[in-house]
Amino acid sequence: MTDLAAFPITRRWPATRPGAIQLYSLPTPNGIKVSVALEEMGLDYEPHLVDFGKNDQMTPEFLSLNPNNKIPAIIDPNGPEGQPLALFESGAILVYLAEKSGKFLPAARRYEVLQWLMFQMGGLGPMFGQLGFFHHFAGKEVEDPRPKERYRAEAARLLKVLDGALEGRDWIAGEYSIADMAIGPWLNTLTGFYKAGDIVGWAGLQHVPAYLERFLARPAVQKGLNIPARG
Repeated sequence: MTDLAAFPITRRWPATRPGAIQLYSLPTPNGIKVSVALEEMGLDYEPHLVDFGKNDQMTPEFLSLNPNNKIPAIIDPNGPEGQPLALFESGAILVYLAEKSGKFLPAARRYEVLQWLMFQMGGLGPMFGQLGFFHHFAGKEVEDPRPKERYRAEAARLLKVLDGALEGRDWIAGEYSIADMAIGPWLNTLTGFYKAGDIVGWAGLQHVPAYLERFLARPAVQKGLNIPARG
């Protein structure tokens, strides 16, 4: 049996299947990226809910795995050379899982996939997240309209970039990949949870809405949207 006792996080979230990848997450856009990837790749994993309402992400046990106190994070008991690997940052985890499984990061399109993965990590995620704060959360109480408008305009611009790139393509890099697993959850959150579609010109986009529908129609995506299950 794999021994994960060297990882303090397992004291708070014990592994019942220590031979499986341990996922510490919450079904937010960044968390969903990894749960979808694990489902799509058919990798054996055990999810653990990191409850922000209880400040789980600030506990010493979680910080021992990710000092940046963000989800998701994983421990793969069977990492490189058979040694356990602890990893945080959703983009890094997606690349690792794709290489481990041999799926969704095709050699012929590797750098195109990574290009669009970085587009999400550096653009869509941060800008959509800031817009969500000002439009849906406490930021909407800020009287100065400039912060919200800055993020609204940039989110709209990025959506147009994505829309143009999807012309003639079902998936952003030509075939379904980890880049789509990164982009899809953020599009879904922008239009769903944040309810910001109207202010970023969603209805005027030619390709992105259908792209999101294709993404959400995948069975692994539907399952991943609710992993780990909330208490």
